[in-house]
Amino acid sequence: MQFSQVFEQHILIRASATIVERCITDNILMHKWLNPMLRCEAVGNWDTFVGSRSRFIINIPFLQPSLYSVVAEREPGLIVWEFQGFFQGRDRWECQPEGEGTRLLNRFEFEIPNPVIKFGFNQFAATWTKADMEAQLRRLKRVAEEQYYHN
Repeated sequence: MQFSQVFEQHILIRASATIVERCITDNILMHKWLNPMLRCEAVGNWDTFVGSRSRFIINIPFLQPSLYSVVAEREPGLIVWEFQGFFQGRDRWECQPEGEGTRLLNRFEFEIPNPVIKFGFNQFAATWTKADMEAQLRRLKRVAEEQYYHN
């Protein structure tokens, strides 16, 4: 499927790919770097095998819009969540061992089918979303390096 918008960024983390991957796939560690306005809950038991389901909830009082996701691809060092909700897309996280650490690539591809929501997102939230994704990577880096050096 071709998506109309792509946000991609990467960061070098001074930790092993195994630790970085665990920060992405362990629900408790994930909540240490996710935006505090987001909550990720399992649909059933928490797992990251292909077909595992979860939902991301935006903590907006009274509304709490949700995106449902399913693990679409899974290999060591790679997880791809596919989303359905007010937008459709894929969120790819790939750990690439490099030198004394791991390069983490995050590629978020999406389409917003509703033209009103798409307009609103592009006018008001796209820049904030990109900045937040970069901040998320910095928080994830901190969590992974803490895990690596203190455990």
